[in-house]
Amino acid sequence: MTRLLPGVIAMAAIVVASNILVQFLFGQWLTWGAFTYPLAFLVTDLMNRLYGPSAARKVVFVGFVVGIVCSLIGTQIMGEFGPLVTWRIALGSGLAFLTAQLLDVSVFDRLRGGAWWRAPLVSSIVGSAVDTAIFFTVAFSGALSFIEPANDVSWAGEVLPLLGVGPAVPLWVSLAVADWCVKMGLALIALVPFRAIVKANRPQLA
Repeated sequence: MTRLLPGVIAMAAIVVASNILVQFLFGQWLTWGAFTYPLAFLVTDLMNRLYGPSAARKVVFVGFVVGIVCSLIGTQIMGEFGPLVTWRIALGSGLAFLTAQLLDVSVFDRLRGGAWWRAPLVSSIVGSAVDTAIFFTVAFSGALSFIEPANDVSWAGEVLPLLGVGPAVPLWVSLAVADWCVKMGLALIALVPFRAIVKANRPQLA
């Protein structure tokens, strides 16, 4: 377990930081948490490449538990418009994280024998898309308002141009698309530290 400690610490730090930074807006469509959370896929992929899928799943479960704790704390902290974290957001966050990260592990493992960049890139893209779809749908879609009837998310259903310029869609769809675009960009950028860290630790795997 000692060998996994750097991954465990990194994953926990990313989850905690993202839960804090998601409270602060970055422009009209994003929060600062959108730029830290995708790094969780980098940690998962590094653990998978260096120590295998079983080790990667252990790190994922640590991140999941830390995320649950952060969400539970958030539901007890009152902000200007109510709890910092609603139960829908907590549910969406936990479900999205666990599903997407485990999918990332599975896809990476299937592709680990190909070119060095294929497994981390494809697994991160697939995992990120699933993560975004699950979280924003569960947390903000009007069709799922029965999950938490007392939580008014009508603001997220306001119909506006996609990202301010596209076809008319609910606001939460624009938020999801913006989040997904950041994840895609960071999936590409993360290939640089992924390659460097793997070469430094396991040159034969690089």
